[in-house]
Amino acid sequence: MINGKLPKIWYGGDYNPEQWDKATMEEDMRMFKLAGIDVATVNVFSWAKIQRDEESYDFAWLDDILSRLAEENMFVCLATGTGAHPAWMARKYPDVLRVDYEGRKRKFGGRHNSCPNSPTYRKYARLLAGKLAERYKDYPQLAAWHVSNEYGGYCYCDNCERQFRVWLRRRYGTLEKLNAAWNTAFWSHTFYDWEEIVAPNALSEEWNGNRTNFQGISLDYRRFQSDSLLECYKLERDEIKKHAPGIPVTTNLMGFYPQLDYFKWAREMDVVSWDNYPAMDTPVSFTAMAHDLMRGLKHGQPFMLMEQTPSVQNWQPYNAAKRPGVMRLWSYQAVARGADTVMFFQLRRSVGACEKFHGAVIEHAGHEFTRVFRECAELGKELQQLGGRLLDSRSRARAAVMYDWENRWGVELSSGPSIALNYVDEVHKYYDALYQLNIQTDVIGVEEDLSRYKVVVAPVMYMLKPGFAQRVERFVAQGGTFVTTFFSGIVNENDLVTLGGYPGELRKVLGIWAEEIDALLPGQHNEIVMKENWGPLHGSYPCGILCDIIHAETAEVLAEYGADYYEGSPVLTRNRFGQGRAYYVASSPDAAFLQGFLANVCEEQGVEPLLNAPAGIETAERVKDGSSFLFVLNHNADETAVDIGPRQRDLLTGRDVSGKVKIPGRGVMILARAADPE
Repeated sequence: MINGKLPKIWYGGDYNPEQWDKATMEEDMRMFKLAGIDVATVNVFSWAKIQRDEESYDFAWLDDILSRLAEENMFVCLATGTGAHPAWMARKYPDVLRVDYEGRKRKFGGRHNSCPNSPTYRKYARLLAGKLAERYKDYPQLAAWHVSNEYGGYCYCDNCERQFRVWLRRRYGTLEKLNAAWNTAFWSHTFYDWEEIVAPNALSEEWNGNRTNFQGISLDYRRFQSDSLLECYKLERDEIKKHAPGIPVTTNLMGFYPQLDYFKWAREMDVVSWDNYPAMDTPVSFTAMAHDLMRGLKHGQPFMLMEQTPSVQNWQPYNAAKRPGVMRLWSYQAVARGADTVMFFQLRRSVGACEKFHGAVIEHAGHEFTRVFRECAELGKELQQLGGRLLDSRSRARAAVMYDWENRWGVELSSGPSIALNYVDEVHKYYDALYQLNIQTDVIGVEEDLSRYKVVVAPVMYMLKPGFAQRVERFVAQGGTFVTTFFSGIVNENDLVTLGGYPGELRKVLGIWAEEIDALLPGQHNEIVMKENWGPLHGSYPCGILCDIIHAETAEVLAEYGADYYEGSPVLTRNRFGQGRAYYVASSPDAAFLQGFLANVCEEQGVEPLLNAPAGIETAERVKDGSSFLFVLNHNADETAVDIGPRQRDLLTGRDVSGKVKIPGRGVMILARAADPE
């Protein structure tokens, strides 16, 4: 349990009292108490205030802040402050500055401008983390450590290029193995000396971000940069652990952020935390999927919602205010899907610079008589009443959707077959279908134990890592259902094609082989024509983006293409393998098809919806100590009736409810009952 020192759902967020005078902080303390805020994240961007040169450290101001918070019995998530290096460091030690994708050396400014392989940056970041940990290790209100902030961004400087060669030596051992993995016989790229290898950017192999001449080189550079930033995190974490081994250490992730392999990062974190900033038009199922991914990073362990905005954001083209009730609704959506904290950026809105128009619990008006503050205070009161009832409760999903960062990099770098192919969108299509069916779903990595699930869906599994196909075969043979799609089983972990016909190593379990891949133009569609009615599926459905032209070997053909030269060839197949089934969907269908298809697949396996609910109603379950907590969230603006079945206790109202109940627009229910047996 991450909430050991404060055994309730933490409520608070980023706080920057160093930007204000003492009188303002005193007013903040009064208002925090009104809002029920009990945790403050401090020192996130204070490196320059703490350290003015190589030798000088000033902690007196931070001592005062922490002392004042302790007087109010506020708990602290203490950041290391290393998310942005000071100006003096950039001037004296230019190796800390990144070189961008275009090959330009950065100057001081912004944040995330530190080269992860700069010896100077690593030296001073590690020193600062150690000094903070040594000084505050016995601070009684210390609840968690927050290393740096929102790691991200790649660097292409000479330091990184040199360390890339070191990383490659460790990975491949010899140039012969590297040349084979990268297929360097193509375009006369054979390397005879490690020093010949350069970073792949706009000056060498790449253009337009994800276009590359050599997928193997670019793929490995992404792995290397993710690992380099992770090494920076680990340096600070290890310094903290020397002095404060019992306090959890985290850093805030960013959902489906493309540049870092968060499954690898999560292994090094005591608890996953993340920053949730959907736009007003982001599908609520996509936000739900991101929460489920954060839960899945550490095999179902609850996570921290480190940041969200109480209302407006500041960096999107149109920064609409959250409508009344939405902040509360989205906060409970996070809790429903595994968050044991509800925290904001920011607690008081800053007076200047680029985040002055980013929302806060305390707005520029500076008092409690705002809609946003009232809503925050109401939520704070509810979280106090819930206490520790929900803490450390877990999902017991029997369906899972698979996601993999390296597979995503491979798809994005693949040089075809279509620029319209978006891996995250395809994953979301399948997740959304399960979401709309109210099927509890985990989002898992390719190394996850599959035996706990009955249905596993792996859309666009382009890259197969060693042993993956064998694990899928065992899962299906033992009675599981595996679903995958077009453009799967194409390459190995080095982005080299598996010869002998697609889907490569998955061919045996799927019982098919693919002859061609047809890329459809924007607005162009083919059809999925069902051979027979199957549950809700009947007739035909549009499909697009890509069409794999496949042949059934041992698989049963459930649907065929309806047009073009491959009319009548299979588009949906089912292969019985051992005690289970493996499905292949050879094109990208619409939502109606996917909901019907996955409803059938789940019914075959006895995976049932949490509730049969109307559109706009989201359900999620957490289970603990024999109790089930069913969250019912109404994303509709209007009141909606839902049949919840037998009598249950609503934890938010304390009332027993049963049968058909009306949930207010953007309302929430948390229904407690004895958990059904597995």
